[in-house]
Amino acid sequence: MKSDRKSLKSSLLLYGITDSSMVGNRTLKAMVEEAILGGATMIQLREKNISLDEYISIAREIKELTDKYNIPLIINDQVEVALACGAAGVHVGQSDMDASIVRAKIGPNKILGVSAKTVKEAVLAEKAGADYLGVGAVFPTSTKRDAVLVSLETLKNICNSVSIPVVAIGGINEENIIKLKSSGIAGISVVSAIFAQEDAKKAAERLRKEIERIIR
Repeated sequence: MKSDRKSLKSSLLLYGITDSSMVGNRTLKAMVEEAILGGATMIQLREKNISLDEYISIAREIKELTDKYNIPLIINDQVEVALACGAAGVHVGQSDMDASIVRAKIGPNKILGVSAKTVKEAVLAEKAGADYLGVGAVFPTSTKRDAVLVSLETLKNICNSVSIPVVAIGGINEENIIKLKSSGIAGISVVSAIFAQEDAKKAAERLRKEIERIIR
């Protein structure tokens, strides 16, 4: 069930996105739990190059964990997976399924996140039913080496052009997060800054402290 706008915004403060290739000899579930214990407020399961059945199986396992800590679970791209595991919602990019179609498939009560790089994309996503936007890459990122950078000015313009919350994504770490101060974002979304770290819990704790410092 989709939460109200205020609680959704607070859930976007530290938004962790998984990448199984980064966990090494640890399990994805263990890493997600460390991230949550460290202060992650929302988790997105983003798995590539696996079968639908495998994706659903992993999603159900992670969903049990996020339910335990009352953290929303978002599924990247795959509406079928989100519906099968009972996730809180779905996130889609500009090259994925159209946001209005996703909204029709998931109904009015699940969270819909949409990626945007321009004010035009942001405004259209909100009109299509998006509950929040992911904007980036705001900094160079190793997760998506071909990612197009979004300037801080554009990030601010997007935040000012929509009424739904915006999270910044792309290359964010403890050193550069301060540059996002006064941009209007509701939070940050990170992959390697948590999941590629030796101690995901401590990494999340440090990021949570920094994002709270610049937003609150």
